[in-house]
Amino acid sequence: MTPAKSPQTMKPATAAKKLGIYLPASPQEFQDNDVTRAEFNELQQNPPEWLAELRRNGPHPRPVVAQKLGISISGLARGGVTEPLTTPDITALLQEPPAWLVAERSTHAAVRKQDLITKNLHAEKADQ
Repeated sequence: MTPAKSPQTMKPATAAKKLGIYLPASPQEFQDNDVTRAEFNELQQNPPEWLAELRRNGPHPRPVVAQKLGISISGLARGGVTEPLTTPDITALLQEPPAWLVAERSTHAAVRKQDLITKNLHAEKADQ
């Protein structure tokens, strides 16, 4: 007889990353305990109020801030943004963008355009 399998778990940092939230802003109970796959799925499908609030208002982790600003994570660092930002902080930056944000958005758009061109070239070569 084989022993019963234990449920697959992930560390709180991994779960927070997958949920798109800033771990230090989450409840202590979430930070202190591993999350099972079933619990994670439940958090995704039926987020509790604290999770919905974090997703709505932040503070947000760097990947989410970068995505909302339309720049790369490296662009955040170059712009001097080292702390997590809240939704009002991000909105303020978007309404009156500083020079570094305008430059980073332009750079990010150019990189995405070049990536698309490269992807299309590779697809054409693969079709031949």
